[in-house]
Amino acid sequence: MSTADRGRPRSGHGKGGEPRGRHRQRRRAVDLLFESDLKDVPATTLVTERREVFDTDDSVGEMTGYAVAIVDGVTANREQIDAVISARLQNWKFDRLPGVDRAILRLATWELLYASDVDIPVVISEAVALATELSTDESPAFVNGVLDRIATLAPQARAASAGE
Repeated sequence: MSTADRGRPRSGHGKGGEPRGRHRQRRRAVDLLFESDLKDVPATTLVTERREVFDTDDSVGEMTGYAVAIVDGVTANREQIDAVISARLQNWKFDRLPGVDRAILRLATWELLYASDVDIPVVISEAVALATELSTDESPAFVNGVLDRIATLAPQARAASAGE
């Protein structure tokens, strides 16, 4: 390995063994989850609408694979995800959170509980990165704290969903 290659991910994977492009997929999913919350429509409906209207648009091509899996998973499990988040908030009400923070927490909670192919530290790191990019200065620390509390449930939840 040359010195220029040191520290670079190998074989199509990013940091922590994550496939490249997953950060972009997560960001696309956050956008859809945020819009869904704002419009009070299922995020899966937004995906379907965009595919119908923009079937030749490259940005819609990005709404495949992992972004759609996130949207589908969050939509299917939203009540449970929201309940888990709400139970781990300290001095906050779920409906009073900034919309983008709700979307990030929903995405990350779904990954923590259902996406056993993603390491727990990667989920938290990615969520904090999204909060840094998309939300307030206080959001990364807030998101990290909530997800640290939710992460304690992840091993049992993942085992249960794998057993189904």
